[in-house]
Amino acid sequence: MSLEHRAPSDPADDSQDRRVAALEETVAGLVRRVRVLEAEAEIRRVQARYMFLCDTPCPEFGVAGDDERIDLIMELYTDDAVWEGVGEYYDGQFGRAEGAAAIRAHFQRFWGEKKDPALLLNAHYLTSEQIHVDGDEATGQWIHMQPWLFSDGKALLRSSRLNNAFRRVDDTWRITRTRTENVFIAPLPEGWASDYPSASVLMKP
Repeated sequence: MSLEHRAPSDPADDSQDRRVAALEETVAGLVRRVRVLEAEAEIRRVQARYMFLCDTPCPEFGVAGDDERIDLIMELYTDDAVWEGVGEYYDGQFGRAEGAAAIRAHFQRFWGEKKDPALLLNAHYLTSEQIHVDGDEATGQWIHMQPWLFSDGKALLRSSRLNNAFRRVDDTWRITRTRTENVFIAPLPEGWASDYPSASVLMKP
């Protein structure tokens, strides 16, 4: 058939095609946005659970001891993760642990070696959150505050910055990097805190 005899396109069909394409683009955009929001929510839960499990006394009900606490923390990390302290204060204090075995050893040194005075109270408060998702990778920045209370009555308030990284593994977000830097450490007066429990029962069913 010659061009001059070809049937003209139906304007109604063209309009319908444009509406379908626009709708598909809108739905695809919404799917991308929901996926990012879901990732941010999951990363927020992972980071909050890490802090929750690091509190003293441990609020997770039924945890028999620090070895079990460490097992639960390690579930949040990838096998190739890095945990490191950076900056003029934390670099020498914490150093760098690369890989799951080294990170586990880092936590075992903290909880596994009983120290005098003993740590009685330690709670983590997260703020100034920024989460950036890029596909199956993400980063997150926070500032956290944590009071420390020891068995000899001494106490301090520590503030740190966090610059962490995350990866989606088998549809589950895990930590690939914990990087922390000191903001300040402030000694608190003796007797600063009172009426603190020796164990947590909050999460008891």
